[in-house]
Amino acid sequence: MRYELYYWPMIQGRGEYVRLALEEAGARYDDVARRGNGMAAMTRMMDAGKGTPPFAPPFLKDGKLVIGQTANILLYLGSRHGLAPKAEAGRLWVHQLQLTIADLVLEVHDTHHPLGPSLYYEDQRAPAKKRTEEFWKERVPKYLGYFEDLLAANGGTYVTGRRLTYVDLSLFQIVEGLRYAFPKRMKAFERKIPGLVELRDRVAARPNIKTYLASDRRIAFNEDGIFRRYKALDG
Repeated sequence: MRYELYYWPMIQGRGEYVRLALEEAGARYDDVARRGNGMAAMTRMMDAGKGTPPFAPPFLKDGKLVIGQTANILLYLGSRHGLAPKAEAGRLWVHQLQLTIADLVLEVHDTHHPLGPSLYYEDQRAPAKKRTEEFWKERVPKYLGYFEDLLAANGGTYVTGRRLTYVDLSLFQIVEGLRYAFPKRMKAFERKIPGLVELRDRVAARPNIKTYLASDRRIAFNEDGIFRRYKALDG
């Protein structure tokens, strides 16, 4: 049976963390909204009004089961495709790390939309500049320093040790996204996180991920997604 992934068809966004896990696992899946009447199907599922409808994409359909929220989807996929530890304590630990990444993703988004998503970036340029300065001064060192320390403590191969988990795939996406959105700032900062840079390269070289990145299934970064490149915010 093929999974059905529901997410916006024009951006990587939060759905990309799920795509990376599915691709690494070699799982069969349909990126539903990117074909035919997929957008309408996605909207119908959210507007169902009964059962357990998802609040927003991404969500994953596996048979009759529908799972929403990125970290929740990855918790589900991780144990089924060898992308999470087998023991409950380990699975919860990886889930906790993914929730921390979700917090970071929200802060990335708020660099360009600190007053909220209902306003255009052009309507909040000054607050965005202020938020971005604080983000790079305080938040990036805190988040990425935390994961850099975990890598070092666990041997430097993957975040939890010798085996890759979906958290490593997500950290690859974080590094890639920050490189796209803030090329100048990230280039200067990377000397402080050599372990994460090596992790990014290690993930990119994995056969399934390498194939995915070279395919048209990988949507290019753009200024509609979470990671957006605005020259005024890049120092």
